[in-house]
Amino acid sequence: MKIPKLFKNKWANHIGYLILSLILLFVGLYFSIYIGLWGKIPTSKDLSNLNQSQATVVLDRNEALIGKLYIYDRQPIDYNQFPQHLIDALIATEDTRFYEHNGIDNKSLARVFFKTLLMSDETSGGGSTITLQLAKNLFGRENYGSFGIIINKIKESIVAKRLEDLYSKQEILNLYLNTVPFPDNTYGIESAAKKFFNVTTSQLTIPQSATLIGTLKANHSYNPRLFPERSKARRDLVIDLMNKQGFISDEEASIATESELELDYHHYAPNQGLAPYFRAEIKKQLDSILQNPDYKNPNGETYNVFRDGLKVYTTLDNTMQRYAEEAMREHMSNLQATYEKAYGKRAPWLKNKAVYEAAKKRLKVYKKLKTSGISEKAINDSLSKPKSLELFSWDGTIMESVSTLDSLEHFLKFLNAGLISLEPSSGAIRAYVGGIDYRFFQYDHVSQSKRQVGSTFKPFVYTAALENGMDPCAYFSVKPVTYTDVDDWTPTNASEIDDEDIDYSLEYALSNSINTIAVKVLYETGIDKTIEQAYKMGIKSTIENVPSIALGSANLSLLEMASAYSSFVNSSMPSTPIFITKIEDKNGNIIASFEDLNPKINQEKAFSDETRQTMLEFMKATVNSGTAQRLRTSYKLNNNIAGKTGTTQDNKDGWFAAIMPNLVTVVWVGNDNQQIGFSSTSIGQGANSALPIFAKYLQKLNNDSKFRTITHAEFETPRDDVLNNLDCEQSKKESFLERLFRSDSDSKEFRKKRKGIFDWLKKKKEDNSDSRFNP
Repeated sequence: MKIPKLFKNKWANHIGYLILSLILLFVGLYFSIYIGLWGKIPTSKDLSNLNQSQATVVLDRNEALIGKLYIYDRQPIDYNQFPQHLIDALIATEDTRFYEHNGIDNKSLARVFFKTLLMSDETSGGGSTITLQLAKNLFGRENYGSFGIIINKIKESIVAKRLEDLYSKQEILNLYLNTVPFPDNTYGIESAAKKFFNVTTSQLTIPQSATLIGTLKANHSYNPRLFPERSKARRDLVIDLMNKQGFISDEEASIATESELELDYHHYAPNQGLAPYFRAEIKKQLDSILQNPDYKNPNGETYNVFRDGLKVYTTLDNTMQRYAEEAMREHMSNLQATYEKAYGKRAPWLKNKAVYEAAKKRLKVYKKLKTSGISEKAINDSLSKPKSLELFSWDGTIMESVSTLDSLEHFLKFLNAGLISLEPSSGAIRAYVGGIDYRFFQYDHVSQSKRQVGSTFKPFVYTAALENGMDPCAYFSVKPVTYTDVDDWTPTNASEIDDEDIDYSLEYALSNSINTIAVKVLYETGIDKTIEQAYKMGIKSTIENVPSIALGSANLSLLEMASAYSSFVNSSMPSTPIFITKIEDKNGNIIASFEDLNPKINQEKAFSDETRQTMLEFMKATVNSGTAQRLRTSYKLNNNIAGKTGTTQDNKDGWFAAIMPNLVTVVWVGNDNQQIGFSSTSIGQGANSALPIFAKYLQKLNNDSKFRTITHAEFETPRDDVLNNLDCEQSKKESFLERLFRSDSDSKEFRKKRKGIFDWLKKKKEDNSDSRFNP
């Protein structure tokens, strides 16, 4: 049957008009996008001055990466740092005609249409070129509703063409690999290489490069941390494509596909990975430093730590930090189990106990509900509703359905810890452990926390005594004394002493931490003079003028304690702790430098060299035969070590301060809630709660030959006059007259009279003027 000519012309006309309308519509849309009606398109000038946000990197003393500060985790590198197989993997997978097109590959688009869409062949690749992807990476996409994909694609094609006009193919690859998003909020190949494999980009192997390039298709679905099997299959496909396109040989492809997918994953998020408390402190210091008008960027603006790609060089040692964290975890997990078992059903953190109830009423949510005027029962009902929460456990974090009150009970029970290790000669901080897990306990026990320091304060008392003329061989009775001038206060010793008729030397009293003698030494020296001595040694916090400071009632931080103890091995001068040595901008220009904060020239000594050497001998005895001797007996440590243990009232805090010639370390252990202590002194004393962290830490350092300058360092040899002044017995029996004149309820006035009597008797004996007192 013959079709009428009019009918044919009618349909032809309709189709022609439709095609023409679509063309005009597309041209109009393209033109409207081009002139900016759908949002500004970067001009060639904009594209020639690309300034992407860059992560600030925090480096250790050896310039190893500790962590980053960023909104987007991006760490740009130069093109010459890309291994060739990385470039090959990218081109083979993402854009095989990269070197042939000008940003838009029409042949690839046609191939995608026929092979991928019609024949379902996934190996054909995508139609989006590397340049188009770069345009998307640089400027993102906006939501235009139903037309979004079309509008964004046109915008990207315009930007891609401009990029191709401005940059060489090599420069485009460099821009692309420095900006492309990888899994886990990671931007750029260098950040990805360090996060997933702990290597630089230049060190990536063929399988590692293929793994990372493989994630670009879908960086969540092919995340090797979350989906290792799926990621490996994608990696093998990339390797196969590299082989088919002649980038690698059959043998190289075979070896690469047969290798296991092995990650060495490193967190650089603020609350994860190595040294999170230290990194948080670095961020605080940077915020303060960069406000200084002397440290402005070339435009006169304040540097942005999240955006400007700064390099922050710190004093921390990555390896020492890792050893310190490992030592803390090993000890604290065991101590926590012992601590909970010792309390059993009597634990103060259990519901309905006074400590628990007090903690509940300090909760923000409790206070908010209380302010609203609802009843106690209604508050408890509200706080008892279960919800899914992540909970800390030494066996790994757990997700459980618990109420706010259950969570409170769970977290109240945990002991916490702090450790700081610094080089006394420079103040450089080598290890910094602010707590047991930053994700759950963000309160920093090194810089923020101040706790009673217990017997670790006693070296300040004895230093002040020596500086004010006390004989190193002075003897004091161990018997308790009631101080009528302080509300009849009677300090006692932590453990019973068999024979209270014995007088002990200063060395024995300090090394065995005898409380009664520490208070007597304080009184004889003077409280004011002791406080003044502590301030000279670097203590910054206010110390109350009360006699209980002899037993460590002062609340001080680990940071200032480490500074003070450093004076014993730093020519009698306290070190100023140094966190940051210098800050550079992204181009390597120095913004600020802090490497010389501890000049020895013209710095005033806190005490004499004689006192320093004497005190070191006292504290060596603490380790060799006193309260810290388990370092020798249990942990078999033969290093040159001096130190002091500390335990506070009701076993709330355990301390250990360790002095080595080239390293000072202070450790604290306790519950964040100061109402909760250890159930017994045997568990809570510093020698049991804090000392083992240092011991395990030092064992690890001893096993690493890199730290021989620390582990094999020896104390200076004391001067002859110092040794002569210490040449006395550790103890002596009281004479009849000493016992006769001693009063268990001595007042200050009586002690003065008694001292006068004994001074007279001593002179008589020396003059040999009264035979009754001859030996």
